[in-house]
Amino acid sequence: MKEDFLAKKLDQRAGLNALRQLRLPEGNTDFCSNDYLGIATNFLIESSWPAAVVTSSGSPAAVVTSSAIDPSSGSPAAVDPSSAVTSTGNPDSARPSSSLPDAASSRPGQSSRPIRHGSGGSRLLAGNYALVEETERQLAAFHDAAAGLIFNSGYDANLGLLSSIPQRGDTILYDYLSHASIRDGIRLSFAQSFSFHHNEEADLEKKLQAAVAHPMAAAGHPAAASHPSAGNIFVVTESVFSMDGDQAPLQKMAALCATYGAHLIVDEAHATGVIGKKGEGLVQDLGLQAACFARVHTFGKAVGCHGAVVLGSQRLREYLINFSRAFIYTTSLPESSILAIRKAYELFPQMEMERDHLQHLIARFQQASLSFQRLDSTTPIQGVIVPGNEAVRSLAARLQAAGLDVRPILYPTVPKGSERLRIVLHAFNTTGQLDKLIAGLQ
Repeated sequence: MKEDFLAKKLDQRAGLNALRQLRLPEGNTDFCSNDYLGIATNFLIESSWPAAVVTSSGSPAAVVTSSAIDPSSGSPAAVDPSSAVTSTGNPDSARPSSSLPDAASSRPGQSSRPIRHGSGGSRLLAGNYALVEETERQLAAFHDAAAGLIFNSGYDANLGLLSSIPQRGDTILYDYLSHASIRDGIRLSFAQSFSFHHNEEADLEKKLQAAVAHPMAAAGHPAAASHPSAGNIFVVTESVFSMDGDQAPLQKMAALCATYGAHLIVDEAHATGVIGKKGEGLVQDLGLQAACFARVHTFGKAVGCHGAVVLGSQRLREYLINFSRAFIYTTSLPESSILAIRKAYELFPQMEMERDHLQHLIARFQQASLSFQRLDSTTPIQGVIVPGNEAVRSLAARLQAAGLDVRPILYPTVPKGSERLRIVLHAFNTTGQLDKLIAGLQ
């Protein structure tokens, strides 16, 4: 088989010192994963995993664990405080919660069976079941939304939402630093799309004014003036940006969307579990949930498991079930994944001590004197700019040799000249570990 065309592209990437390679963990101190609260690192979900699913008359029960979220109030149910992990990240300090029933809790007339690790098909065929629908309702209640639809990953959620909602004649305005999953979803839609300068509401308003006049006006098309727009306008942003760690000016963006009749879509991937008193995310922390057309919360970061949910109206949920190819044409998440999501949502709202410790580490890092440019960030994502792929790789290698797992972010993942160390702080990192990292950057 001739694969010269593959080798050519790989050689070009290697020539830029930008060839990506997989590597295994080496036991170094974690300053790179997105496990902000340590739920995955400290096995907090596994420590209270149920032994079996309780069933009734041979059918899966709608509720197989204690309610992680109170649907009536949208607040987390009480959690055994003994299940919390200390901010030092010592797994031995975490004890199993008593809040999940095991097989022995079956009532008369009920039986139990093992938890399934396969769903059998897509949600529209054999892969839908009571547990996943109940979990969607509980997630929506916790995040103060009318409805939610679970996707297999954050990438799938953004792809499925943005490729199916905007139509031909519509306009999408997105932050220039939006994640690749947002850009890929937009690329698959039939709408016109234009970026606005990162977190600059003035440029966003300029693009909104042009889009209201005519979608092509955002790009300076000469025919725009004589053709008023009839399409919808969508504004897309992350609440916390994955590479810079800064926050979107959501209040100003929501006000602009209201003024110009645009639909606001917010990806809360890196805010979920971290921002807000209970980790609800930046939108709810600012009280803007009613101003959003759609929100995406992913579970692979602070939530410590896998999957994502798109939140919005019941009509949006129904639309996605009918038109989102990333939802329709894939095998659904199994019971084991849904149970992990439910348990994580029982855990992270109660982890206020961990969020406080994170803020302590963030402030300490931001106040430290470094030999490199540091980006301003009040989130666990801390960027240190080291221009050039070779230079940032060399610095990362020195830190790795010192026992610190810090990874370089290279061009073309970030624009040339803004290559960086993407340093991630966690609730399980100690002050001593952080001071060692700071010393390596001085």
